[in-house]
Amino acid sequence: MRDLPAYGAGVTVTRPRPVPRDLYAVAAAVLLVTAAVLVGRYVYTYDDLIVGWPPLLGRWDPHLGPGTPAAVVVAAAVVAYGPAVAARLPWRALLPAAWGTALAWTWSLALIDGWERGVAGRLTTSQEYLSVIDRWHDIPATLRDFNGHILLHSADNWPAHVAGHPPGATLTYVLLDRIGLGGGGWAGALTITVGATAGVAVLVTVRALAAERLARRAAPFLVLAPAAVWMGTSADGYFAAVAAWAVALLALAVTGRRLWWAAGSGLLFGLTCYLSYGLTLFAVLAAAVLLLGRRGVRARPVLFLPLLAGAAVVPVAFTAAGFDWWEAYHLLVERYYEGAAGVRPYAYWVWANLACTVLITGLATVAGLRRAGGVLVRRRAEGVRPDGARAEETRLAFLVAAAVLALLAADLSGMSKAETERIWLPFALWLLAACAFLTRPRGWLAAQAVLALLLNHLVATGW
Repeated sequence: MRDLPAYGAGVTVTRPRPVPRDLYAVAAAVLLVTAAVLVGRYVYTYDDLIVGWPPLLGRWDPHLGPGTPAAVVVAAAVVAYGPAVAARLPWRALLPAAWGTALAWTWSLALIDGWERGVAGRLTTSQEYLSVIDRWHDIPATLRDFNGHILLHSADNWPAHVAGHPPGATLTYVLLDRIGLGGGGWAGALTITVGATAGVAVLVTVRALAAERLARRAAPFLVLAPAAVWMGTSADGYFAAVAAWAVALLALAVTGRRLWWAAGSGLLFGLTCYLSYGLTLFAVLAAAVLLLGRRGVRARPVLFLPLLAGAAVVPVAFTAAGFDWWEAYHLLVERYYEGAAGVRPYAYWVWANLACTVLITGLATVAGLRRAGGVLVRRRAEGVRPDGARAEETRLAFLVAAAVLALLAADLSGMSKAETERIWLPFALWLLAACAFLTRPRGWLAAQAVLALLLNHLVATGW
């Protein structure tokens, strides 16, 4: 009988290459989205979920449009050159370049649906802000009477989006109309232009609190976000930018910049609370910024004075005008459950909302969040304070974790059943910063671009 060679002696053993952990996370996210689609279509009915293409609010509608060529060109350019340009461009040039590219991406995606359906008509539908412009002839009187029209059974009740937000949201478009820029075209242009700055605010924050190299690595992903499908032209994109700049200015204030940055941050935080009730959860990100910048806070505790003074401006102004925020919020909760929320099942949306988050942030963000979690786990396991590059990565991971915590709080509250692809845009943008942890960015960017293009060309989104 022939002796078999001993293991390792003359025998080459080929071991399978391990599957990267990122792919496990991506596979889990794909399964989550698939489950949300299948359960939404075959377990529940439209009357249960009140969305046309669960888990998204929209309908299946394959189409091309005038924005299609531009969207493909922008996507290809960012995938091919984005990481290199972001790494080499001077910082002061990178920020306007990121804004300009985000504008090009958002506009091209919006125009896939054409000018009217994609931009000008978005904010003029019966449930949107521009539908009530003619009811704001006397702004102080309307603010005093605002709460009397929130409930469904009230006389001349506000449309869904107007009733669902503090009057700061509607007042933005009323004032735009007052200065002669009325109509859906101007409203859409303002929303896209301001909303595209949100990614810039995230870059400023990451640089201030973590490191410039991490901000540069995140820049192409913030520019080419699938969320841009809903940033143009949903008012939530505008809300996202206001909230993001509130965080960015606070980050600048706690890292040694002028105290006036704190006043500006407070002013924007106050405005954020009067644009959307749910964005009060940005207090979680503000707390994270204060914790990460605690050295600066201890060195200059006086920065709380301009911060709190700025934060008081908008609430005091609206309260003096006769609008009661707390009463309005409680009325909104009642209105919310009078309408679709009283029908939509929490048992489905509490996890299907997360599937929507996968769709607006992309698979690259899923992989980035896995890596950010790994950074925090290693930091806790080692039990020592890291320094240098590892400390910078820990700070970014902590900031991203704060955004995840705020988003999960919004999810568990039950006040976001469906439409979170739009409502959660302000939180989603901060998750994209986790993409700074990814290697081989071009492949991940290509995945982001393909997802956004497929969504915009196959589904007619609505809100």
